[in-house]
Amino acid sequence: MNVFYKIWVDCILYFKSRSEKNTWKFYSILSMSMAMAINIALLMSIIQRNILKKYFYGIQINLFSSEKTNAFFNFFLYFFLPPLIINYFLIFWNRNYEKLILKYKFRNGKLFAFYFITSLFLPLALIVLGYLIMKI
Repeated sequence: MNVFYKIWVDCILYFKSRSEKNTWKFYSILSMSMAMAINIALLMSIIQRNILKKYFYGIQINLFSSEKTNAFFNFFLYFFLPPLIINYFLIFWNRNYEKLILKYKFRNGKLFAFYFITSLFLPLALIVLGYLIMKI
């Protein structure tokens, strides 16, 4: 949890220093939740495909006529919403971020940037690596 809170403090203070209006809460929870959603999706893909050899996210909710809209809704429901709720209660509920800011130091957004960029590019790197291994 210590690293989690350090990344969060770095994220919050980074967006606080960059935002002109009071939008830092929105941008910080959106970016951290999206990075966590991508990490959860990657972890679930690895577990389902390589360890369990079966898919347990077989429930697809098809509320919309468009397949892309349904895919977005399912991603939001399965992967984005859980970290969003967890982050809200751990960081923003009762203004917990104020205590965390006093406890952890600001690293000029470097810790947050490393986490965010790694979360975005690790799945792509693993896909390319898997493709190269299959070619050999």
